[in-house]
Amino acid sequence: MDQNTPTAALLPSPQDQPLDAALSAMTVLLEQHGYVVAVYPSSIPLAHERRLHTVRSVLESNRIALLKLDLPPLGVAVLVRQLRQLSICDFGPGVIASAARLLSHYVYAGALLNSVTRLDRVPVGLRSHAKSWLPGSQFGVLAHPAPEVIRVGASGRLSGPGFATRLVVAKGQLQSDWVERTLLPEWQSQGLEETALPAGSPGWWGTGRLIEFAAFLSEISILYQLVSSVRREVCTWCGIELIGDRCGFCAAPLAAAEQQGRDAEVLRHGTPAYHGP
Repeated sequence: MDQNTPTAALLPSPQDQPLDAALSAMTVLLEQHGYVVAVYPSSIPLAHERRLHTVRSVLESNRIALLKLDLPPLGVAVLVRQLRQLSICDFGPGVIASAARLLSHYVYAGALLNSVTRLDRVPVGLRSHAKSWLPGSQFGVLAHPAPEVIRVGASGRLSGPGFATRLVVAKGQLQSDWVERTLLPEWQSQGLEETALPAGSPGWWGTGRLIEFAAFLSEISILYQLVSSVRREVCTWCGIELIGDRCGFCAAPLAAAEQQGRDAEVLRHGTPAYHGP
């Protein structure tokens, strides 16, 4: 990571921060930076999500974007990292916020698990459930962009990206070199890095015995090229510049005629706009 890339601010849960403190912290962020793009996974507790909306409502601010992502915890962390990289470029806050939907299509997020018996966020067949009870069984699971489950050691393999990526790995209470020895060369990822396991990962995957991984576009030049290639629009409700078919700040959709453009199709369906070497 470039040392010039800004750090992310943590927005604590209601159990860890009273409402008054949350309002004060958000006010400081707005005063320092002008806009706040708050990214959070769909798996966070409902009370935490309500807190985010309460803070935005009480402050009556249209400068706070709340982006809810249906990605595993490490996938969310990767996307936040990409948005942080883009924040030092010449993009406005509306473009950065709406770029999250575009970039999410290029994140391949999964995990190596010792059991899928408690995995309820990815469809798992009965045969895989039965094999979870066999000693030594391990499963490669892809949660995004399309769900897949394979048993490690069998003939199957997880579908990987068709473009150049970097792989990040977060190890839990599972010992295995499958990601490094098998997944990395199969996906032809250009390098691997390790990071700490996100606090929400054991709950998301249904077990603490896991190794979470995510393949992503890591080069800021590629991210810049990808976002720049999408036509920019102006939100008819709040007036902020954006890409795609919906404003990240006020959630207002573009007019129907504007939604027919090619760039809106890219964001809605994830049509590849970048093919790496």
